Amino acid sequence: MPKPLARILYVEDEPDIRMVAQMALEAVGGFAVTACASGSEALAAAPAAAADLLLLDVMMPGMDGPSTLKALRALPATATTPVIFMTAKVQAAEVAQYMALGAIDVIHKPFDPMELSAQIGRIWELKGG
Repeated sequence: MPKPLARILYVEDEPDIRMVAQMALEAVGGFAVTACASGSEALAAAPAAAADLLLLDVMMPGMDGPSTLKALRALPATATTPVIFMTAKVQAAEVAQYMALGAIDVIHKPFDPMELSAQIGRIWELKGG
């Protein structure tokens, strides 16, 4: 039985998407969400966030999702934390690339805010904690 999913470190550069997803995850899912606007912000927040799950946008200026994951893997706090990528780029080869980086799954954008928590919960039950 996986450990319960309680805390999510969420990285998304688009403010509107970040706000909608954070509200959905907190209000619908009951998760504690640390939301970051960039990879560098996530690196600064990661030690204190004590996240059970990393939820990373793929396409971001500066550090993209894969680069952010690589940097987070270098931190003790997030070295083994499960990760889910969120992206509109969901061709089979792209999804395979994200999985090869260690993702437990990929959530397609646009996502349904009312379904996001349940979707993450299902992924967690199958592949997380």
